[in-house]
Amino acid sequence: MHCPKCRNEVLKPAKLEEGLPAMGCPACDGALLSLLYYRDWAERATLPSPEQTTNELSDEQDAKAALCCPKCSRIMTKYSIAGSVGTRLDLCGNCDEAWLDGGEWSTLKALELAQKLPAVFSDQWQRRVRMERTELDRVERLTRLVGHADAEKAVDVKKWLASTANRAQILHFLSIE
Repeated sequence: MHCPKCRNEVLKPAKLEEGLPAMGCPACDGALLSLLYYRDWAERATLPSPEQTTNELSDEQDAKAALCCPKCSRIMTKYSIAGSVGTRLDLCGNCDEAWLDGGEWSTLKALELAQKLPAVFSDQWQRRVRMERTELDRVERLTRLVGHADAEKAVDVKKWLASTANRAQILHFLSIE
């Protein structure tokens, strides 16, 4: 099997974690992970707390082009892991194999998603990621329009309004000038 990103490199046996085998590319540090082996590992493993924060995460290794599965040569589908991070995982639905670009396993661990990998590939997860990304874009747009300080206050007020029982009355009051 050849690396779907490098295309010429032969994948070699590797370990993402103790007890979690994968096929790794020595050139780009990517890994082909069988979700069958992953599920077995996830049932037994406990991971320590993440060392990185989301501010330190980078998605520059993420392959932007569609990749072909090293096993069956079908096009792999890309799945976003979070709205705040541009990292996308590649999944072959035919072989049930995921391609992790170099550094993506560390990103999953830092976001505490390393033991939730199958959930990332669900429609429900992907809807939530799109909603999160949309909200981040709205806040970014508001920040450009009104400035950082006012946008931050608006976000705080929005959170407060969402949690108060008198939301409708307060919004009505605010709409009358």
